[in-house]
Amino acid sequence: QVQLVESGGGLVQAGGSLRLSCAASGRTFSSYAMGWFRQAPGKEREFVAAITWSGSSTYYADSVKGRFTISRDNAKNTVYLQMNSLKPEDTAVYYCAASVYSTPIVRLTTTSLYHYWGQGTQVTVSS
Repeated sequence: QVQLVESGGGLVQAGGSLRLSCAASGRTFSSYAMGWFRQAPGKEREFVAAITWSGSSTYYADSVKGRFTISRDNAKNTVYLQMNSLKPEDTAVYYCAASVYSTPIVRLTTTSLYHYWGQGTQVTVSS
């Protein structure tokens, strides 16, 4: 089992940057694929980015491609989401999640494939 704790959220102006971190407990962190999702008020939780257990492959939602970068440091049990060129529509609570599946990364876009979730961190982008 793994516990996830997100940090790094906050208020930023449009065009700015933030880096989210997700710290995981447990020795098996390196065996999990990791994902970031977000949920805006009144909307469903949506996929943002995913990364394989080794970090060799990543996948992004079209809405963030070219602006966000997911990475991980297995030695530190941490996954990151670097967010650049932020837009007001990026405003949401951001969640990290862990998946035990070794399915191709392009399929890890649905919440049902993830087994563990953090509590979320708020990102607000002002216009």
